[in-house]
Amino acid sequence: MLAYIRFIDRINERIGHGMAWVALAMVLVQFLVVVMRYVFAIGNIAMQESIWYMHGLIFMIGAGYTLMHGGHVRVDVIYGEASPRYKAIVDVIGTLIFLLPVSIATLWLSWDYVINAWKVLEGSTEGSGLPLIFAYKTVIWIFAVLVFLQGLAMLFKALRYLRGEEPDYPVPPSIDGRGKNDPEAVREEV
Repeated sequence: MLAYIRFIDRINERIGHGMAWVALAMVLVQFLVVVMRYVFAIGNIAMQESIWYMHGLIFMIGAGYTLMHGGHVRVDVIYGEASPRYKAIVDVIGTLIFLLPVSIATLWLSWDYVINAWKVLEGSTEGSGLPLIFAYKTVIWIFAVLVFLQGLAMLFKALRYLRGEEPDYPVPPSIDGRGKNDPEAVREEV
């Protein structure tokens, strides 16, 4: 279980860092679009669409990273000041009842939508737009899988805490396998 948690945390951490670079690229492309349009009176639909694509990538593919770092919205009125044990129980229940089923439903319900886009290699409705809508729709599947896997890691962390295998909750990400929740790292410090 600990090896799985480390593996998924590491994947989503790397993806999160990659999405930071995509965010930078998006800002730079947006800057170019504005300069081209308002300074030189040149429009570029493909560049404008690439901004939409990058925006979607950041939010959809970065969702697992955000979940790992506790960045998703919660009902903090109840959860914020709760005890660690209560938070772990809420996370177990919420993951099992909401997060995992919604991830599965997202994958299931988008299946035909994405497959049909690939069958026709769906492209932009604009003549000079990007011919990549079929690939962009695949991001829905990537989102569902990454959030599902990170949800399992979150569930396992909560269960490990409830069983007394973790000293703190929420359990920090174990990205390099040397974090606080790594028993070997704790033994080496002592």
